Amino acid sequence: MTMTETSPVLTVTTTATTTANTMDIHDVLAHLPHRYPFLLVDKVLDYQPNQYLVGVKNVTFNEPCFTGHFPHRPVFPGVLILEAMAQCTGILAFKSINELPNDHSAYYFVGVDGARFRDPVEPGDQLVMRVEVRKQKRGIWVFGATATVDGKVVCEAELMCTKKEF
Repeated sequence: MTMTETSPVLTVTTTATTTANTMDIHDVLAHLPHRYPFLLVDKVLDYQPNQYLVGVKNVTFNEPCFTGHFPHRPVFPGVLILEAMAQCTGILAFKSINELPNDHSAYYFVGVDGARFRDPVEPGDQLVMRVEVRKQKRGIWVFGATATVDGKVVCEAELMCTKKEF
């Protein structure tokens, strides 16, 4: 919707738009117990509780895994792509129940089905991860997860997580 107001001195045009629910690194840190070197979500581009979340991992040459995987041609390990997507599911689960992790609870990655890796992820790539709630039953959340680089799917899987009190 566009609205224009005119006065003898000034014309102002306002455009109403919907804004995404974003999270910067500080919000991400509040929703995940992970820290360097295992924090694998840099920011959230958009989310809707109980529906979906889109997160970003900027893959840099400074990642600790690249010293051994592989020194001659660094490739971001597939298990870390799965973990990054799982961290996105944890954020979405906490957002969906309107809670933050605390010293007595966390969301655990408890399962993966149908994981497929399509292309290698290398330093300089920006991993964009989309996770969608498929179902939640008896405390187990099931998510569809897809990771892309430059719009091309590099990984997809079905991920499961659950909240554990300790």
